[in-house]
Amino acid sequence: MNDLLVADAVSKSFGNFKALNQVSIAVPKGSIFGLLGPNGAGKTTLIRIINQITMPDEGRVFLDGQPLKPEHVRDIGYLPEERGLYKSMKVGEQCLYLAQLKGLSKSEAKQRLKYWFDKLEIGDWWNKKIQELSKGQAQKIQFVVTVLHQPKLLIFDEPFSGFDPINANLIKDEILQLREEGATVIFSTHRMESVEELCDHIALIHKSNKVLDGKLNDIKRQYKTNTFEVGLQASNSDRVITEIKNQFEVLPATFKNLNDDVKLNVKLKEDVSPNDLLSFLTAKAEVHHFVEVIPSASDIFIQTVKNN
Repeated sequence: MNDLLVADAVSKSFGNFKALNQVSIAVPKGSIFGLLGPNGAGKTTLIRIINQITMPDEGRVFLDGQPLKPEHVRDIGYLPEERGLYKSMKVGEQCLYLAQLKGLSKSEAKQRLKYWFDKLEIGDWWNKKIQELSKGQAQKIQFVVTVLHQPKLLIFDEPFSGFDPINANLIKDEILQLREEGATVIFSTHRMESVEELCDHIALIHKSNKVLDGKLNDIKRQYKTNTFEVGLQASNSDRVITEIKNQFEVLPATFKNLNDDVKLNVKLKEDVSPNDLLSFLTAKAEVHHFVEVIPSASDIFIQTVKNN
């Protein structure tokens, strides 16, 4: 079986409000799966169902080929958007307590905690209370207790909230390393740049319905428009622009580039190749910038939500 987690036609209502409507996703083993959507779309409801915090009205969830059961809680690590640490409890005491709830012995938990505390350089926090830590520091502790029991499935809901860029990058690298070591990750965030950096697959939920899913690169190919960013230097830029417009569809350009007199986005017809465009441009001017416009995760998110 290539999928670690499968949600099959899951629906959930709260009173008259339909939070999820026949939503199906399949999370491949060893992948980082981006679960995306606007606020209120239904992402958190699906995550809560996977964690058995609430139950679906319809549909089923499978983990590693088996229907989801209470004992699967030890196979899942969940870092919620709303953090769940006890503020008046000491860091070390709390980490040991939460590790034992996930099935680790006290000695094994201490050994693994030493590894993570050394790795993240937080060893001197052991006897501090959570309320003495900054939001970012508490987030590091939350991350450690999420991954400590080495679960099959990790679910991170806005994991970079509260982090400065250095620590966000540190945790990003740790998530990638966990994936390399065999973990499967569901990653929910509004930070589209993080989706670009981390995710292999994505699913987009909008107004309780799944409206898009698949490999991120495949989705990007579906959304690309055969458009190229062009940056040129020419002795007579107005004449060059006119000649380009006579041959190709030219769109407003918003990209940043240095020392170019002419900046254009050029959209090609299906029967025109990038080489045809490049040959035309090099005959007219010095080409300093020539890049295909690949839609970003943010572009795809916005376009899909607007279209739905």
